[in-house]
Amino acid sequence: MKIMFICTGNICRSAMAHAMLEQKVKSQNKKIEVYSCGIFAYNGDRPTEEAISVLNTIYNVDLTSHKATNIENSPIKEMDVILCATTSHKNNVLNKYPELEGKVFTIKEYAGYPINNLDINDPWGCSYEIYKKCAQEIDECINKIIEKI
Repeated sequence: MKIMFICTGNICRSAMAHAMLEQKVKSQNKKIEVYSCGIFAYNGDRPTEEAISVLNTIYNVDLTSHKATNIENSPIKEMDVILCATTSHKNNVLNKYPELEGKVFTIKEYAGYPINNLDINDPWGCSYEIYKKCAQEIDECINKIIEKI
């Protein structure tokens, strides 16, 4: 199975989700390939210092080698499941790749959250505490997603 996370710049939410899921599937010996990209990402961008710090300090996940990938340069068409940070990202992906209908969800939608709570807010430019909350939200979703796959 191939799973891709998508956000705006691939330096906060999708990068954190990618690294967190990758670590969990390795520790559980699941055969899942994890990818991420950003709709407006600059190829090669590094994650924010806050994202690196939160993942390292709280989750013992190393994000330092992550490099952002723009959706245009990603293997999105090869994915089995595509998980977007927000409904807006999901709509953007489906407008660009209508043939992926049925494979594209928000992260929270796929994790089973109620329809009125499907977005993971962007922590970019915010405090360490906001990044911590964002990572916690992503972690809760990933734990539910792992049970599902």
